[in-house]
Amino acid sequence: MGIDPGLTRCGVGVVEGRVGRPPTLIGVGVVRTPSDLDVARRLLALEQGLEVWLDEHRPEAVAIERVFAQHNLASVMDTAQAAGVAALTAARRGLPVTFHTPSEVKAAVTGSGSADKAQVAAMVTRILKLDAAPKPADAADAVAIAICHVWRGSTTNRYAAAVAAAKGKNQ
Repeated sequence: MGIDPGLTRCGVGVVEGRVGRPPTLIGVGVVRTPSDLDVARRLLALEQGLEVWLDEHRPEAVAIERVFAQHNLASVMDTAQAAGVAALTAARRGLPVTFHTPSEVKAAVTGSGSADKAQVAAMVTRILKLDAAPKPADAADAVAIAICHVWRGSTTNRYAAAVAAAKGKNQ
């Protein structure tokens, strides 16, 4: 399951596949939270929405887009909180959680870490042999994250483990 974290719209995409084979789309959509609620209640609504997706699709792993610095601090905070809720929700179920950077996802799906949203959506459509790109863009991004994880997840995890081990030796 791939998750494109967001407080207003959190994209969710579920694919099935393995390295070397084209994945199959299982489910795609967004979890929305009402902007008139306070942040704590929106985070609770997000958790509840993600629980529904996890119950319905029972993924083996969850991949979440890593939050990156933006100019709008409030937007970064909302996105980071949404990512934390997604990670916590999956971890409570004992699911492995991996974070992928936006450029890593773009490179996995399009071959270029600097691809734009339209290129990512076009490649998701092509890879999954869909008639049209998933809508809205958050949903297409979530599917791209899931595809990235299927194709690169274990490599990312080994790299992260090696980096963590190196840091531990240097401290």
